[in-house]
Amino acid sequence: MLKSRRNALIGATLIGAFFATNAYAETTLNALFMAQAAYSEADVRAMTEAFSKANPDVKVNLEFVPYEGLHDKTVLAQGSGGGYDVVLFDVIWPAEYASNKVLVDVTPRITEDMKKGVLPGAWTTVQYDGASYGMPWILDTKYLFYNKEILEKAGIKTPPKTWDELAEQAKTIKDKGLLATPIAWSWSQAEAAVCDYTTLVSAYGGDFLKDGKPDFQTGGGLDALKYMVSSYTSGISNPNSKEFLEEDVRKLFENGEAAFALNWTYMYNLANAGPDSKVAGKVGVVPAPGVAGKSEVSAVNGSMGLGITATSKHPDEAWNYITFMTSQAVQNQYAKLSLPIWASSYEDPAVSKDQEELIGAAKQSLAAMYPRPTTPKYQELSVALQQAIQEALLGQTSPEDALKTAAENSGL
Repeated sequence: MLKSRRNALIGATLIGAFFATNAYAETTLNALFMAQAAYSEADVRAMTEAFSKANPDVKVNLEFVPYEGLHDKTVLAQGSGGGYDVVLFDVIWPAEYASNKVLVDVTPRITEDMKKGVLPGAWTTVQYDGASYGMPWILDTKYLFYNKEILEKAGIKTPPKTWDELAEQAKTIKDKGLLATPIAWSWSQAEAAVCDYTTLVSAYGGDFLKDGKPDFQTGGGLDALKYMVSSYTSGISNPNSKEFLEEDVRKLFENGEAAFALNWTYMYNLANAGPDSKVAGKVGVVPAPGVAGKSEVSAVNGSMGLGITATSKHPDEAWNYITFMTSQAVQNQYAKLSLPIWASSYEDPAVSKDQEELIGAAKQSLAAMYPRPTTPKYQELSVALQQAIQEALLGQTSPEDALKTAAENSGL
């Protein structure tokens, strides 16, 4: 009796030890994502669930914050000694993150198949000073969306190829009483405004920096801001643009209240086929326009990557998760939300189905993506530019003085 009880106790102890060991063996990753644009929260959760099914010993805790909180949340967690294993980061941050050792250099982990298979332009999203700090995930730029029905009613046969043509077509639509303010922009005092500004800088052939110093206050950089101010003060642009982020622009456009809008890839399928869109089936998309004699099209590099934080205690599991999320199979499955980083994906009929127009625009735009300045002090520079754009739009100062002050406040 005593012997059997002792054996039972030993058995229970061994079973307890077994479960304790297996529970301990489960790795938990904390991942930080963006709660807007490109892949939705539901999509990221679905992708992660698929990863967990294939990797039952790894649990992934997901956290979503608005884009505006992504940078600071990452940096603050780093300073507190951890928090996240995997973070989503913007193309503008690798210089800062590398300089401050926020992300791990994953160059040795990148295979030859990855190097050959991913579009060359996508790699620039995660690279700084010859090293890679993650895998590109969201390949994105801003396109010019237009309402085909409104243009037809206005007698406009083709969408604008230059920014001056955009202003002319918007004036025609306004003068015919079709819409009071035909253009919508994301010009809130946030990174969104810098993205629109960068698109125009690329069109006008401007430079952000020259020999490491600000150079946007003259030439194409100044022309870009002058265009924004002219579009705003002439009455062809929605006056609320100065407070809009991209989601505000999408909702306005989907409601039929804008003939033209500059926005990211994700808006195409939501506006053209979304259940809440009033303009479904009427959405056209072309590359952002160029400037006669200077450019055919314009584009900003708005891509994002997934990286491993320097404080992660599970870098191998984190890398496995990143390679799953950025894999060609997963990217192709969700291609209606964000175009794949893999070159051969564009030959897949399932990827291009029902978005041939977008793919056509992407082939030109992705090849013309213009980078925001690569500098560890990007955050300071961006804040200075955001303020300059707002002050110029509101007429508080001239474009010349606004950019001159931005250059002085850029920290460069």
